[in-house]
Amino acid sequence: MSDESSDKLFVFPRWANYLLPTLILMAVGAGPYLVVALGLGGSPVTTDVGYQPVQPVEFSHALHAGNLGIDCRYCHTTVDKAAFAAIPSTQTCLNCHSKIRTDSPKLLKVRESGLTGKPIEWIKVHNLPDYAYFNHSAHVTRGVSCVACHGRVDQMDRVYQAKTLSMAFCLDCHRNPEKYLRPVEEVTNLAWTPEGGDQLKVGLELKEKLGIRDADYMTSCSVCHR
Repeated sequence: MSDESSDKLFVFPRWANYLLPTLILMAVGAGPYLVVALGLGGSPVTTDVGYQPVQPVEFSHALHAGNLGIDCRYCHTTVDKAAFAAIPSTQTCLNCHSKIRTDSPKLLKVRESGLTGKPIEWIKVHNLPDYAYFNHSAHVTRGVSCVACHGRVDQMDRVYQAKTLSMAFCLDCHRNPEKYLRPVEEVTNLAWTPEGGDQLKVGLELKEKLGIRDADYMTSCSVCHR
């Protein structure tokens, strides 16, 4: 039989011979691909870290907390007293800016807010899910610095989310708090480093001194989910 006659016996072209193996490979590889893609795509490292909304007023933490050295608690007045770290009122801004840079166009919305009484609508950057309980004062008064969760805010012109704030992130600290603890009076000093550079030694001493409970209690579900 000639080659021309044999070709007429086949309905599909020759390249179709590779279609079935290709489909099998795709089916086998699809599962792991989807797991990896969804895992990475839905991870807080992808979805949350780096979130940096544009605020209604250009407030630079690098200038105020960094260069000018204003303590975090001057604006976030409840951070060491309550679960929620208060957003500063317009009057807090005007305590300085009724005398300083009173004509700056960057502060127009601050002046308008002061005159009308309508608060500035700041955009929340760090937002934990409702099912996770977090108390700022419980951490700040036990030697956990702002920098542990928020990064070097004193170096940010516009604040962004620096850490994942995921369950794994929280559990790492709850299992090994000595890696993060510092003297309570240094909590808002974001540039603080332990004397001699031995964080674990300082942390273990503070863990005992401050009466921080062991990992079994600190990793109990009820601590964060109430």
